[in-house]
Amino acid sequence: MDELLMERYALAKERVCEIKEEKAVQMPYLDFFQKTAAFLEKNVEIMDGVVFLGEAREPRKLADAADLSIDEWKELNRDLYADILPENYRNSYGNPVYACEKLGEYGKDFSFLYAELRGIVVYAFEKRLWDITVLLELFLEVYGAFAQEEVPTEEELRGILNSYANDYCQDMIEYRTRECVDPELDFAAKIIMNSDFSDLRYLYLFGECITENELGVAAFLNGLSQEEIDSCARTYTEGYRLGFVNGHKDLSKKKTVNIRYNLGFERMVKAAVLQFEEMGLKPVIYRYPTHAVNRRGSYRIGYTGAVANPQFDYDHRQDGALFLDQDFVQKRLRALQTSYEKYKELAYVHAGPACIEVFGEAPFSPVSVKEAWQFSDAQQKLEIEMQNEAGQITNRYIKGDERSFTIIAYPVPEIGGDYEEIFRQIVKINTLDYQLYQKIQQTLIDTLDTAEWVSVKGKGANETDLRIHLHTLTDPTKQSNFENCVADVNIPVGEVFTSPVLSGTDGLLHVSQVYLEGLQFRDLKLEFKDGKIASYSCGNFENEEENKKYIEDNILFHHPTLPMGEFAIGTNTTAYVAAKKYNIADKLPILIAEMGPHFAVGDTCYSWSEDTAMYNPDGKEIIARDNEISILRKEDIARRTLAVIRILPFPMMNWEASVFLERMGRKFRLLRMADLCWPERKN
Repeated sequence: MDELLMERYALAKERVCEIKEEKAVQMPYLDFFQKTAAFLEKNVEIMDGVVFLGEAREPRKLADAADLSIDEWKELNRDLYADILPENYRNSYGNPVYACEKLGEYGKDFSFLYAELRGIVVYAFEKRLWDITVLLELFLEVYGAFAQEEVPTEEELRGILNSYANDYCQDMIEYRTRECVDPELDFAAKIIMNSDFSDLRYLYLFGECITENELGVAAFLNGLSQEEIDSCARTYTEGYRLGFVNGHKDLSKKKTVNIRYNLGFERMVKAAVLQFEEMGLKPVIYRYPTHAVNRRGSYRIGYTGAVANPQFDYDHRQDGALFLDQDFVQKRLRALQTSYEKYKELAYVHAGPACIEVFGEAPFSPVSVKEAWQFSDAQQKLEIEMQNEAGQITNRYIKGDERSFTIIAYPVPEIGGDYEEIFRQIVKINTLDYQLYQKIQQTLIDTLDTAEWVSVKGKGANETDLRIHLHTLTDPTKQSNFENCVADVNIPVGEVFTSPVLSGTDGLLHVSQVYLEGLQFRDLKLEFKDGKIASYSCGNFENEEENKKYIEDNILFHHPTLPMGEFAIGTNTTAYVAAKKYNIADKLPILIAEMGPHFAVGDTCYSWSEDTAMYNPDGKEIIARDNEISILRKEDIARRTLAVIRILPFPMMNWEASVFLERMGRKFRLLRMADLCWPERKN
């Protein structure tokens, strides 16, 4: 089989390399094929361990980082991503607007094809022969169709692309499933564990887009002592371990941990790998998905370099609309089921993700273009159905009540000139004394546990006016509504949270500006009725329908509504002080910026683990683990809300929260930060 694949690859490679000089295709399509063939040829060369640089185009061996100088690596890396960079995107076939301008009715299809073919960059560095071969063959099939005397119809072109997605669905899903649980797929792990981090050329071996952010983080970490690196890693790995301890889950049954991070943090990741090994865990480090069959929106789940152009990712977030129908849904779900069954032994011992997030990049507010692929109403329903069922399949093999996670965040140099000082401040925030905060938060919980509901109101121009209904405690001496969250799964320390009762949870949530998964939302308003989103709007676009669609795509994920899955009050005032001092409040990730009341929509706080008893440090059981939607899983698992959670932070310090302290007497008490003896109150 390998010999056959090698033969297919050799034939496809030879044919593609001929096309850039041919003129068998009529204009305007010829330009697409010639430019794309030249791009594919560059990556085929990398696959074969050769690169041509400079005007002389002399061949250079490409076996490891030392084969090129740092400047040559930068030249090669830029060359591989140049056409989709913001300054060049206007004239890129990856831009559906440009593709439609040049290629008319075929534009959307060619833009899809081009985005899919761009995956060859990372396949070439990973030496993924099968992936490269099927991409080259897809390109040649389309080229052959347009090289005929009569060009194919748009329907015929779409049929070729549709067949590609359907024919290779099983193979693509199976490989993706395997790389999520199998430590033997160790392309990234080998680079991390074997590289000389003092030589920054190692970053280019991943095949990802590398910018000053990745180089700057790596250079900064090189300046830290090994003790400092180990301490940063220990905060992260210990939080992961505590997630199992506090969740009463047995970590000893697990053998692998998924490490997700942004390039540049390899020195810290290597230290974390060694610490995880002390817990008996091997690293599973996989890249974000690149095939359209595996992608979900514009979100990058896995390790990643820089996003060369967020608008490119956004334009192609719904490329699946080209092939998504009922048959594909069933095919994809069967592929996922058979793949997990094949790798079930690896899946059963997988412990879950440990994530290092970054923040500080230039804000991105996308432009919505009609030329991009977009799901129809019917496809939106199919997408929800597919993701719900896929979540259930995954949960059967990587059981929710047996896995955990942790998340920590650090800044990148783009955050500003005080980068090193800001980084050290974030380290301080991530390592605050959780025992001190545990006591402070217990005071808050003791008060909240006397309440029937919480009222949250905005101040000034903020229109927030919400009433959050709490669960009834049948035995307050042994039960609590709120979890005392210290630095385990969510690092840093600092919040108390609950899953509200939906009935009676009503009102308006207004957020002037927030970034969710890298996307900016301005003047976001969500109105809740009985705990579910009843209406919504934002101010990103002039057209109201575009604003609604933006929310539907990126918060509701095409659900007609989502419930309020979480209500929380953040307590980390050290983060607030840092935000004010360095003027970075708008750049802090939600993970750190959880100050004051904040919310999540989607599944409950205890998604897939509602039946597992949870306890606070004081011994009280947290009983607010279900709501009226999640409990439906006991009747029909498909009726639970898809576990997609979007946290919506309230503007820092711009809030008032009042609670009913006497259920019948209706007496109020206003809770303010200063009332709770915060350690940073003097600041």
